[in-house]
Amino acid sequence: MNHARLEKNIGLMALMMVLAISVGGLTQIVPLFFQDVTTKPLADMRPRSALEVEGRDVFIANGCVGCHSQMIRPLRAETERYGHYSLAGESAWDHPFLWGSKRTGPDLARVGKRYSDAWHVAHLLDPRSLVPESVMPAYPFLAQTPVDGSHTARKLQTLRALGVPYTDAEIAGAEAAVRGKTEMDALVAYLQGLGTAIKAGQ
Repeated sequence: MNHARLEKNIGLMALMMVLAISVGGLTQIVPLFFQDVTTKPLADMRPRSALEVEGRDVFIANGCVGCHSQMIRPLRAETERYGHYSLAGESAWDHPFLWGSKRTGPDLARVGKRYSDAWHVAHLLDPRSLVPESVMPAYPFLAQTPVDGSHTARKLQTLRALGVPYTDAEIAGAEAAVRGKTEMDALVAYLQGLGTAIKAGQ
């Protein structure tokens, strides 16, 4: 093909650019779908409990993912602050992924078990009581909002259809597992589970 003709024809130039980027992108991305390291869960990883599943939904519904990423990059500054970089296997059962890219607040990928349940509750009720410079809003209403467990079993069934190994007993007991719990309880349970899979998988 005449190089001068390509440079003078903006439509043809755009088409060739799209083709080049598509081929390059596909050769990098497609193989990842067939590698165990990116598609298989970590060894000994357990599915989230019914309460944690509901807590994840509370996390999403209240926009927490807009300020808190859940993906630690393999950079020294990140691993020194947050811990081991994120592994693809940790997210194998996440639908959708909550990696994020915005960090108005700290990354939460390794927050599980770093603080007590009481700390998380106090922080959600009044963030500035523990972190004076925080810009995070307070969420006191979570402590008064009961978890609606009427759809919990269906959520677990859907996750099982997507590959999460829930048992029939876990699905059958899902509604009872969240009965009497508040959205605060659920969110704290979810936060306490974040990053704990890697300890079993390493």
